[in-house]
Parts: sequence; structure tokens; C-alpha cells
Amino acid sequence: MNEENIVVLVDEEGNELEHEIVFTFSLEDKEYAVLLPLDGSEEAVVYRMQETENDEFLFEFIEDDDEFDRVAEAYENLLDQMESEVEN
Repeated sequence: MNEENIVVLVDEEGNELEHEIVFTFSLEDKEYAVLLPLDGSEEAVVYRMQETENDEFLFEFIEDDDEFDRVAEAYENLLDQMESEVEN
């Protein structure tokens, strides 16, 4: 695991949670990151990435249902493509 791919997110209760950036992708001129929690849970989450003035990134929860649906579909399509590439 590369430490450059580790980010710390803070939840609503102020708990710091480490995540690994599995991969990033673009959709409709926005950048998204697939993050895998390092606490042992296996469910990946997708956040919108927003670049700051300091060339760092903020990870934003996707609140809009329509945007979330489009991103989830794109993520599933990427997973399907990756699986078919591995099989070939």
C-alpha cells in the first residue's frame, strides 16, 4: 500500500478515518475518487474531488441523488470493464 494513496476523512462525529484511494475517474467534467476504508470494512465509497488553491484535494460527499446515480453507474461500468480486461 502506497502512503501517497492514503487520505484521512473526518466524519460527522469528528472521528478520523483512513481510506485508500483505489482509483480516480472523470465524469461530466468532474473528478471522483473511489476510496476504500482501512478499518476492515470492504465497502468502497465514491467522493467528488475538488482541487484547492494549494493543489490539494477536498473529498466531497455526493448529496445530489441524480449525480450519485450517474456516478454509481459509471463506477459499475468501470468495474465491469476492469473485470472483462482481467478475464481476457
